[in-house]
Order: sequence, then structure tokens, then C-alpha cells
Amino acid sequence: MTYTYIVLIFFAASLALDLFLTKVRLITRRAFWTSYAIILPFQLLTNWWLTSRNIVMYRGGAIIGWRIASAPVEDLFFGFALILGVLTLWVSLGRRR
Repeated sequence: MTYTYIVLIFFAASLALDLFLTKVRLITRRAFWTSYAIILPFQLLTNWWLTSRNIVMYRGGAIIGWRIASAPVEDLFFGFALILGVLTLWVSLGRRR
């Protein structure tokens, strides 16, 4: 399984968690997109730093090949899934208390 497939699975899982399992629906809220817009430049900066210095390297066959700030485009989807998943769980667990 390549990094691309793993990222797509986690991306879809985070959307399913948000929209269907917890029904938090963060992706429909302006506050989520504002938060993501704040986080995204830091993700790009971190990805650039790690990949341009060969601290993190990807096999050519494991990624699509498109890069943004020297990191594979898949990293944007992975970061999105991570942020959405964590925030969805945070809101969902907070509602239960």
C-alpha cells in the first residue's frame, strides 16, 4: 500500500467521522475553515523544512509526485485528516460531558 492510498483512506475516514459517525459536521462551519487557514501555512513550512533537508524522504513510487513546498501533495490531505479527526473527536467528546 502506498502513502497515497493510506492518506486517502484516512482522509475519507476523517470525513466519515465528522459527517456520519459523530455528526459534528465541522467541515460545514466557518470556524473550522478559519482554523484550518491558520494552521495550513505552518504545516507547509514544517513540511518544507523536513523534506528539503531530507529528514523525511518519500519513495517515488509511493507518492503521486506532485509537490508543494518540496513536500508531496498527499501531506496536505494527511494534515487535513489529522486536524479534522482530532477536532471532531474533541467536540464530540466535549458534548458528552
